[in-house]
Amino acid sequence: MKVTKELVLHIAELAHLKLREDEIKKFQNELNQILEYVDKLNEIDTSNVEPLSHPLPTINVFREDKVEVSIDREEALRNAPERTEEFFKVPKVI
Repeated sequence: MKVTKELVLHIAELAHLKLREDEIKKFQNELNQILEYVDKLNEIDTSNVEPLSHPLPTINVFREDKVEVSIDREEALRNAPERTEEFFKVPKVI
């Protein structure tokens, strides 16, 4: 399939873009190059290739969920610009 000037204008209209003449030619060339590359990929024989859900053979990449020692609340709040007894005090957002 060849990308025509009319197709580029139609895509630009759908995307609410106004293109100059030089941009139309540029996008027409770039889209044609992309489609040529996809055609090249379609020529590759993949009949003996197993489908992948992920390119790397990872099984479980999550760490074990275990309780660890954390920073003390008072130490965490020590440098807070504003705070209550237990929490950071921040400006109201809503």
